[in-house]
Amino acid sequence: MAEAQTDHEQREKVRELIKDVQTAVLVTHGDDDKLRGRPMVAAGLDPDGKTLWFFSGSGTEKTEEIAKNDRVLLSYSDPSKQNYVSVSGTARVVRDVAKQKELWTESMKTWFPKGAEDPRIALIAVEMTGAEYWDSPSSTLLHAYGYVKAVVTGEPPKGGENERVSFKQA
Repeated sequence: MAEAQTDHEQREKVRELIKDVQTAVLVTHGDDDKLRGRPMVAAGLDPDGKTLWFFSGSGTEKTEEIAKNDRVLLSYSDPSKQNYVSVSGTARVVRDVAKQKELWTESMKTWFPKGAEDPRIALIAVEMTGAEYWDSPSSTLLHAYGYVKAVVTGEPPKGGENERVSFKQA
């Protein structure tokens, strides 16, 4: 039986699971409150441990949607490790050249060839309010064992961890 984790340990687990995932799907509320998702390159995590950053063009549909409804969902996936995380939070659009420079990587020139000071850049900051993660065994051998066990016993194998995590202060 797995040992219960503290809230702090669960939040650290979420950070660990998403830190190397390069792309997240950002889900916003579009027209008629329809959900809209699009891939976003992860730019960084603030030292506060709960604010995620993304580069965007300013005046885009996603920035307009955030201005109307700041509730968002981020979905992270690392199928090679069988790790999946959904993060709920509140988003805000930020224009801060110093922060843009801090988060800038050379690969961002693909979208913003004028560099970190490009006036078309806006940052999206997502303050995490909650998360849920699925952390499953990733080895082929374990999956094969799970398949055999399911066929023989008629029962699915025990999965990995699945936890809901709050980032709100108690």
